[in-house]
Amino acid sequence: MDYLKRKIDLYLENWFNDKDKKPLIVKGARQIGKTKSIRQFANSHYEIVNEINFIESPQFKSILEDGYSTDAIIKNITRINPRIRFEPGKTLFFFDEIQSYPDIATSLKFFFEDGRYDVICSGSLLGINYKQIESVSVGYKTDYDMYSMDFEEFLWARGYDDSLRKDMLNNMIKLNPFNSAICNTLSSLFIDYSILGGMPEVVSRYFESNSFSGTLDLQRQIIIAYREDIRKYADGADQTRITRVFDSVPAQLAKENKKFQISKVASGARFHDYGGCIDWLQDAGIVKKCYCLNFPELPLKGNYDDTKFKLYFADTGLLTAMLDDESQDDLRSNKNFGVYKGALYESIVAEALYKNNYDLYYYKREDGTLEEDFFIRDKDHLIPVEVKARTGRSQSLRSLINNDKYSDIKWGIKLSMNNIGFENNIYTFPYYCAFLLRDWIYGREHE
Repeated sequence: MDYLKRKIDLYLENWFNDKDKKPLIVKGARQIGKTKSIRQFANSHYEIVNEINFIESPQFKSILEDGYSTDAIIKNITRINPRIRFEPGKTLFFFDEIQSYPDIATSLKFFFEDGRYDVICSGSLLGINYKQIESVSVGYKTDYDMYSMDFEEFLWARGYDDSLRKDMLNNMIKLNPFNSAICNTLSSLFIDYSILGGMPEVVSRYFESNSFSGTLDLQRQIIIAYREDIRKYADGADQTRITRVFDSVPAQLAKENKKFQISKVASGARFHDYGGCIDWLQDAGIVKKCYCLNFPELPLKGNYDDTKFKLYFADTGLLTAMLDDESQDDLRSNKNFGVYKGALYESIVAEALYKNNYDLYYYKREDGTLEEDFFIRDKDHLIPVEVKARTGRSQSLRSLINNDKYSDIKWGIKLSMNNIGFENNIYTFPYYCAFLLRDWIYGREHE
């Protein structure tokens, strides 16, 4: 399949046109399409592209032995490979898999001050080594966090252009329900996306064959690769603990109470033994924490308990691929997204929110009488977001809106299989609109 358009494409274009651009580091989990997107951009914008992969070509890990100046690095690069060319103003150096050679980040200051060549770095599991990278390159580089494909990118792969986004957003702002044809089409595509996830190789296979054939095997290969990364990059004693946490996520989401419980990971497991393992997976871009608020009020940052959280996979396709066989059959044959007590619905919405640069928060009152799935905010208000796996009353959402003690909350959002609507200060949108919530809030404020 041809190159799949990604949101990083526009970012790279703007970076290229910035006359004061700094070396760029693209961060993200493995197999989300970082290298392919950078290559696509590089080959269309530079006469000379020098790509060095520090895993495939470990001999290049010696290029800093004579210091960090640009001339010294180029001298050592060309000593290893004399065929490499470079010309000021026309050359990009693309350093890939830098997690296995984080020392290269020290050179970014010198490339920036030299100014003759552009530099892009990329790597998976960068969170693990990023403190080291940050300490030696702060102020001399730009960061970009890349994720697997969101639903909008999935629609691009299907052949839709930006006019669909504009139409969807306009309907949301004006509270015009979608017509049945659009609703059925988007619902069907969203179900497919939710089963597949956003890994480009999986999405490509689906559109090339116009079927799900082979996609589950690809998803499971990615899961195997993640486990191999844990063995490769985690410290010895932590490898087993991190793997246990990783394998525990689907079962924890299948509970009625979806709060991640360390005691469920292994017999006798304690937070101080496993807390760092959870952070390892989050730093690697594999999972995302959703913290429990101390009280549903602003501000959000600092107003949460860092020992109470839910864990979601950064790509819902990983969750669907790890479901047990019975749930797989129910999901794929019957399109039953209610499996695992609504965990798939929550996971899909969590993914849409953090891919739109929202931090994840939820709330559950100690007595269990009030619980809300997510919270976001606009300029002045805290906005509860409820994910409805089934039709029915939104009792917690109504309580948050109508009770005076939640003074920062005036209205809320319900995401479900229903069409667009508004009643009792609750905006209802279909799940497939979740990727537009930030733009909708902005449009609503400026309507």
